[in-house]
Order: sequence, then C-alpha cells, then structure tokens
Amino acid sequence: MENNQKDFSLAILYFLLSTLITAVFIGEKDSLYESGRQMLLSAWIAGAKWGIQLLAAFFFMGRKKYEFMRRMGFVCMIGSVMLVAVFLLSRFSIPIYLQFIIPLIASVIIMLILYYRAVKQTGLGLRWFFGWVACLVAAIFLQLTIVFHII
Repeated sequence: MENNQKDFSLAILYFLLSTLITAVFIGEKDSLYESGRQMLLSAWIAGAKWGIQLLAAFFFMGRKKYEFMRRMGFVCMIGSVMLVAVFLLSRFSIPIYLQFIIPLIASVIIMLILYYRAVKQTGLGLRWFFGWVACLVAAIFLQLTIVFHII
C-alpha cells in the first residue's frame, strides 16, 4: 500500500510539473497561435492523450496501475522538459517554425522510447504502448488540422 501511495504522489507531481511547463511553452509561443481559444484547444489536445491513458490504467490495470501512472507521469514530464529547447533555439536566427518543430519532434521521439520502456518495466503487454501511440497520432493529427490548419 505504501508503494502505491508513493507512486500515485509522484504521478501527480510529474503530471503537474508537465502541465506547468506545457502551459509556459504554449503561453510563450503566442506567435504560433491566432487566439487564446487556439492555445486552449492545443493544450486540451496535448493533455487528452495522457488523460485517456490514465483513465484506462485506473479502470483496467489492477494492482500495477499506480506504478504505471508514475512511469507515465515521468514520460510526460520529460516530454514537456524537451520543449524547453524552443526557448534555447529562439536565441539563434532560425525560422520560428523550426524553433517549434525541432524540439517537438525530439520530444515525441524521446517519449516514444520512454513510454515503451515504461510499458516493458511495468510488465504490461505492447497493446498499452500501441494504445498510447494511437492517442499520440490522433493528437498530432488534431493539432495539425484543428489547431494549426496545416492539413
């Protein structure tokens, strides 16, 4: 029981830190967004993929759910930390869309690796990994279509 409480507390901490970092990232990159509504939609889509996985873990996982939630939270936080590179790249004279895209691609690649590792370390089947990948692909598609109107 004590490990479950520790895992759950760390999961909350990781997701809160990730949320704060992502909020700063979205808020600072206002030149990419046309409106506050677009910013909120972007944040909602980014968080929804994690929310879906958290709910699935909570309802379908059993005794490993808190351990997995902690591992997911860590992956989420690292993905958000990777976005800080946007602020570092802004010091160089490269186009703003590359300042945004390079850290975003790096973040996605690192999260894919870490999420796969979290699934394996928790002893779960690969369908958890592929479920998250499906959520990630849907989130990217929604960002590109609904938020940024690229597709």
